[in-house]
Amino acid sequence: MTTRGTFLAITLLVFGWVGILIGVTLLSDDAPAALVLFPGQDFLVDIPEDVAVLAATPFSVTLASDDADLAFQLYQHGAWLVLPAGLQGCASRL
Repeated sequence: MTTRGTFLAITLLVFGWVGILIGVTLLSDDAPAALVLFPGQDFLVDIPEDVAVLAATPFSVTLASDDADLAFQLYQHGAWLVLPAGLQGCASRL
């Protein structure tokens, strides 16, 4: 496999993985929190009152809410990428 082929394979793998995470976030409410990547300057000003900020950095914000449609609410308030946060994953069962 060439360097270009390897780069393409890794790029497709990363985009596929992020796509699956986006699907999990939108289609299930199993994650106890949501991770918003690259929030805008005024993102935290505009979030709903029942959403709790768990952590914030210049590049991400982790939020939690009891609402089942948290991801949709965050997209409506300006988030451009919402991923699940706090899931234990498969390795925790070992």
